[in-house]
This record gives sequence, C-alpha cells and structure tokens, in this order.
Amino acid sequence: MSMAASHSSSQATALSRARGDACPGTLRLHAADDGALARVRLPGGVLTTGQARALAEAARELGDGDLHLTSRGNVQLRGLRDGCGALLARLLDAAGLLPSREHERVRNIVASPLSGLDGDGVRDVRPWLTALDAALCASGAARGLSGRFLFAVDDGRGDVSGLGADVTVRATGADSAWLAPGSVRVAAAEAPRAALAAAEAFLDAARSHGTGAWRVDELALSEDELAHLVRRRLTAVGIGHEEGAEPAGTVGGPAPGAVGDALSLHVPLGRLTARQWEELTSVAGTELRLTPWRGVVVPVPGTTAAWAADSLARLEAAGLVADPASPWLRVGACIGRPGCAKSRADVRRDAARALAAADDSEFPLYWSGCERRCGHPRGDHVDVVAAPEGGYRLSLTAAGRRSRTVPAGDPAQIPAALAAITT
Repeated sequence: MSMAASHSSSQATALSRARGDACPGTLRLHAADDGALARVRLPGGVLTTGQARALAEAARELGDGDLHLTSRGNVQLRGLRDGCGALLARLLDAAGLLPSREHERVRNIVASPLSGLDGDGVRDVRPWLTALDAALCASGAARGLSGRFLFAVDDGRGDVSGLGADVTVRATGADSAWLAPGSVRVAAAEAPRAALAAAEAFLDAARSHGTGAWRVDELALSEDELAHLVRRRLTAVGIGHEEGAEPAGTVGGPAPGAVGDALSLHVPLGRLTARQWEELTSVAGTELRLTPWRGVVVPVPGTTAAWAADSLARLEAAGLVADPASPWLRVGACIGRPGCAKSRADVRRDAARALAAADDSEFPLYWSGCERRCGHPRGDHVDVVAAPEGGYRLSLTAAGRRSRTVPAGDPAQIPAALAAITT
C-alpha cells in the first residue's frame, strides 16, 4: 500500500507518558493470541541473503513459518513457541542481525530502497545508512530512544521523507543534506552524525520537560523551539550548519517490476510465505531490501532484460506482485483475527474477498480489526474498521474532503459504501 505523507511536526499531540515503552523487539517478545511475536529491526530494510535464510529458519523452526513485513521495512516473526526467546536471540546474533543488544529496538531507520540502483535520487545514501546504524549502536544516549522513534535517510527523491519520521536527512546535492528537525543544511559527510545529534537533542528535550515523550510529535515544544535545540546540539558537537528550507516534493514507494538494476515486488498484506521468501533469496545476488510499503527490492546488477522478465514471472507465480496496476497496491490491513485478541474480524480474509473494490476506489483502503487501526498509513485513504455490532464502518481521510462514516454489513457491501463516502 503505497502513498506519500506529511512530515512529523512537533507539538501536534503533546502528552505525558506514565509507563515505559513496551514496543516489541527480538529480546522483548510480545504475547499475541497466535503466540509470541518478535520484531526484527533491519535498518533500511537491508539484509544479506544469508541473513534472509537465517530469518526463514527462525520462522520455520520457532514460529508460524511466514515472515511479516512492517510499515518500517522490518520483519515480524509470529506464532513463536513458548520459551524460545534465548534460542531466537542466538540465531539472530549468529546471522549478524543483533549487533548491539542494548540498541536492538532503536535501530529504526527507513531509507530510499532504490538508492544507487535506478539512477534517480541525488546520491547513493547506503553509506549514510551504514554510518547512522553504527553511530546509533555506539551511542550510550541512543539507548534511551523509544522503539517507536524513527529515522529516515532519503536520497533526494523524496520517498521516505514523506513517512513522518522523527529525524530525516535528505540529500540535496553531492555535498549537502537537509536535516529535520532543525531545518538546516549540513555537509553530506556529516549527515549520519547530524541525524544522531538531532535524536540526542530530542532526548534532552523530553527529559527536561518531564513528559517521557517517545516521538517528536509528543513534545510540548514549537517547531522553532525544537529547531533551536537541535542547532545548539549541532554546534556543540562541531557540525557546521546553516538554515535551509525543506526540499520540495515527495513521492511514493517503488512501483513493481524491473527498475534499473533491481526487481521490485509488492507483498500482498505484507505476509511472505516460506516459498515466496525462498524464491526471493534464490533470485537475489547478495541482498534484499525490504521497503516501508511492504515490498521487496532485489538488486540484480549486470543481468539482462530477459533474465529479469523470467525472474519476475517466477516470483509472480509464487504469489508476489510485479504488476504496477494490481489492486493489491491499494490495500493494507492489520493482523486481525486470529492473531490479535482486540480484533473483531479476520480483516485479511475480508480484504482479499473485497479486493476488486480497491480497483474502483479513488483512495487506498486500510482494513483494521478495531479502532486502534494498528499500522494504518499516513496520507489520503479509506479506513475500513470492524464494527462492534459486526460488519465494517468506512470513513474517508483525505485533505479537503468532507469526513463521513458509512456502514457495510459485510465485504460484499464495501463497493456501495465506498461510493457513498467518496462521491
């Protein structure tokens, strides 16, 4: 489900946290109705084929066998058996997926997945991604970040800049980058260190105001006040900077198909079966890049157009999406029943039953089992939320459009409900 979104802005929902961050990781599992859940952070969504096979082994031996992609390009393992936490940690550690136990939940970084592969963007930001992850894992202060805090590393095309990250660095030229919060330009070589400095300024602000904020939006500060703190922090650590306006324009995620030196696939509802994962790793040369739009980019430099077409056909046969016109690109859903106790419906089953409705809808659809709407996207979309009385309630979230909620007794009534709220 691909769409652009607006920047995170400070002071939007200032609040005080009375409890600790319970966001799951690989060392802190979450108890779900279908078993324990582990969230494996993959900075930039990047993993080697060896690491991909290690994740598949963990899912097969310890969980439900599938790999579940998140809206941050991470992987969740579900249905984990009781008491497997120590074994899971050993498997991931051996594969290089647990470089710092103290930082494993804070390595939340999205990055332009096609950077360096398709000729777009201002520069290849892979070195920034690697450097930022290393800096995070080396920072004692960064251990205080919430598991929900998000970094975005954008190669200039504006794809991950629209995902509402707490700290964004965006390439603006061969030698410069734009940083938010702070709204400043820094030297390209300093971009990773500047991103960490902005996060540390956030931590200082959260502590001094006593709110226990997990994200920038939760700080009781104006944008100007937070920018001042970030700029002061940059000066303190010796990073030169100058005020600069935010670069214009955002775009969505990669379209499915052959793109430059890569293959781009969409994963329906973000759930990869063991067979699909194996097909992806066998096609990949050295690595996979999971995207925040629940897709996979497979770098395949040096291959022919015929080989790419054959590989895409093979991956489509496994159930992945290589057609940019597929309605699956316009449908998302939370885990729903039976995995979540709070869900009122098997939303994934119902989303598949009503897939054709997405083709006729002006806006993407996001299905949720309850009002929490876990994983729901930013930007214009239609919320399809399971109702307490049964069926669903549809509501439109779109700039400049009147908000309206319409019921649908079952998935067969979704097209009529969509027409009622979008016309």
